[in-house]
Amino acid sequence: MAHFAELDSDNKVIRVIVISNEDVDANGGDLHADAETFVASIVPYSENGVAWKQTSYNHNFRKQYAGTIHYYDATKDKFIDLQPFPSWSLDSNDDWQAPVTFPNTVDIGGLRANAAWDEANQRWIGRTFDHTTDPVTETPYVWDATNLQWKED
Repeated sequence: MAHFAELDSDNKVIRVIVISNEDVDANGGDLHADAETFVASIVPYSENGVAWKQTSYNHNFRKQYAGTIHYYDATKDKFIDLQPFPSWSLDSNDDWQAPVTFPNTVDIGGLRANAAWDEANQRWIGRTFDHTTDPVTETPYVWDATNLQWKED
């Protein structure tokens, strides 16, 4: 089965549909514009849809399988995640990177921290939950990128 992503005018993915491989092969084959035109002729666009682009479920082309968290970069011919935060930038692999490297550990004293990016303060924050106490104890932490360790907030 072949998969096609419907794009809006900003090249953001709206949805992904499945088309038979036989229909794709009969219309130019994988990644061919004629296959995209064929899909447009048999599947009506959504309200904001303007184009179809083939995507690979197995990540064989266009970087990754398209979903509603992606946009299509026509220059690079690939699907890229939407930018998670304004401060993040694309690396050479077209993956978004925070201005502070993700913590090298999420283990804090034997408890797993739920790490999240704090855009307002440009830092990683985490919380641990100790379920051995009643009630459960929640402890907030901030990542010290200089010393590479979590510190209580």
